[in-house]
Amino acid sequence: MLTVSDTAKAVVKGLTDSEELPQTAGVRLAVGPDQSQLEVSVVREPEATDVAADAGDGNVYLADNAAPLLEGQMLDATQTDEGVGFTLTPQQS
Repeated sequence: MLTVSDTAKAVVKGLTDSEELPQTAGVRLAVGPDQSQLEVSVVREPEATDVAADAGDGNVYLADNAAPLLEGQMLDATQTDEGVGFTLTPQQS
């Protein structure tokens, strides 16, 4: 299963902590249409086939086509010149 770092948990919570969004809002990871990129989006709720990753007080949803690919990975967040970005790294054993 994908793990989520404390930094990424805080970023996800910040992205979805809004009065305009329901409690089910979260960040969704899915494989893009060309199958070569991972798409990250903020969604109001998961799709029926999504898998939830443990993200503390936030919600991270994995599309059924992304969940197997993210097995053994850690989602982290880092500051970039363009803002905050997410990164994936192999989990430490």
